[in-house]
Amino acid sequence: MILRMDKLLIDLPRPESPDANAAAAVQELLGGKYGEMSTLNNYMFQSFNFRQKKKFRPFYELIASITAEEFGHVELVSNTINLMITGTTFPGDPNIAPMENAKDKRNSYHFIQTAQTSLPGDSMGRPWSGDNVFNSGNLVLDLLHNFFLECGARTHKMRVYEMTDHPVAREMIGYLLVRGGVHVLAYAKALEIMTGVDMKKMLPIPDLDNRKFDTARKFEAQGSQRKLYTFSPEDYQQISQIWKGNHPDGGQLEVIKGAPHGGPIPDLEEVPEEFAPGVSEEDFKEIAKRLQRSAGL
Repeated sequence: MILRMDKLLIDLPRPESPDANAAAAVQELLGGKYGEMSTLNNYMFQSFNFRQKKKFRPFYELIASITAEEFGHVELVSNTINLMITGTTFPGDPNIAPMENAKDKRNSYHFIQTAQTSLPGDSMGRPWSGDNVFNSGNLVLDLLHNFFLECGARTHKMRVYEMTDHPVAREMIGYLLVRGGVHVLAYAKALEIMTGVDMKKMLPIPDLDNRKFDTARKFEAQGSQRKLYTFSPEDYQQISQIWKGNHPDGGQLEVIKGAPHGGPIPDLEEVPEEFAPGVSEEDFKEIAKRLQRSAGL
């Protein structure tokens, strides 16, 4: 089970202006082949279907705890897209075409289908597919796949970072470059224990240090690249048998019980021109009265 907390992994900045076309590019980091929906579902099904959990407990716990973090990554990228689109259109009489600005944006699904919010799809509007899930049942092969998947995800994040200077996108990508680096290193260490092969000698892939990215530096200054979270108050403590020793930067690796402190989830305002959420002020007052009555107030 996943213990859900009402916060994001980090506090995202609130943008001064929208960039819907950049949001379309960021969709790749959500629903693309190497996006967060793929990392989440790959690790989730591998953890569900893991054989001999007791015998190989530290490896099961590693995949399971990273699964929980990936849920948070999906949520973080989705909220980034939402903030990047906010303000593209304007409220007004439907006859003046208040959503005219939307017709020239690259992903019209954002405006026609989801009322200016994220989609479970890639940067070209293709829906995310379960075909992206790899779960072979062979532990070494699954770990090797996960190592490759995280390296591919890192590559795509770096490319999207270079496509947009939107502050919300860059804040999110900077953080995920650091956290994705943790997952790459964790799978490399797991493979080394399983096979004796030192995968760390290939890192980072691509060969560009996170400190080259402005918004990643502060997260590394906080030591985020050396922390692996259990995302559980009591369980998954045996990941310390894998996540131990020194980070390539020289610092000590650390298992943190629980989750990052996090930040608030943005409260999206109504978009009347999208009929979202589609509740008038009068309706809201009546709903509030019903809630009070049901609460015995």
